[in-house]
Amino acid sequence: MAAPNKNALVIFAKDPVEGKVKTRLQSLLDIPTICQLYTRFLDDTLKIGFSVPRTDLFAGVYPSLDSGYFDKAAVSGKLQLFLQQGENLGDRMQKAFADRFNEGYERVVIIGGDSPTLPKGYIETAFDCDRDVVLGPSTDGGYYLIGMNRRVVDIFEGVNWGTERVLSQTLDRIRERAVTLELLPVWYDVDLPDELRFLKTHLQVMNYSGVEHASSTWEFLSPMNLETPS
Repeated sequence: MAAPNKNALVIFAKDPVEGKVKTRLQSLLDIPTICQLYTRFLDDTLKIGFSVPRTDLFAGVYPSLDSGYFDKAAVSGKLQLFLQQGENLGDRMQKAFADRFNEGYERVVIIGGDSPTLPKGYIETAFDCDRDVVLGPSTDGGYYLIGMNRRVVDIFEGVNWGTERVLSQTLDRIRERAVTLELLPVWYDVDLPDELRFLKTHLQVMNYSGVEHASSTWEFLSPMNLETPS
């Protein structure tokens, strides 16, 4: 059965349960606040996803759907949910790509749920690209986006997930398999206190400039003091 659209955008996210998300921010914020912040990231990421034209939107959630957050977002029928399956992130992404291609999609792009300011144009460029693989490098040595066209390219084996070597090792796998690659501009995600401070400054500048920005995240972050007590 053919897919309604040829493009599938998949948001890889954790179920927003207190104490299970963005744990590296606990030196700066309390656990309930971190969880609320992460739901704001997801609000803005979903908003970006819904705005990409001629694309079906999926959320691949890990490890459960216990929070109910995504069930609420899927009520409209515009968001399709699935649980990530696999022993590590690479296995789970490969499974997500394979399933979407088996459903009839020709281009599949995966993004994370922790880059609420990600420009929609980067995602559109990834879908317009005719290369085998497209990567969006992130400032922490990983990537905020990965896309494939028409088939799964096995590039995830042997990658040390959660380290600064993720991007370089993935690029090594791509070279070994002699597939074509498109690199997007560098962007950032938010895992550490300094990255959260940068996000707040970035959103403040965007807000002052009248540029469309991650409004849900900004509403939550704008009154907060993110300085570490001395």
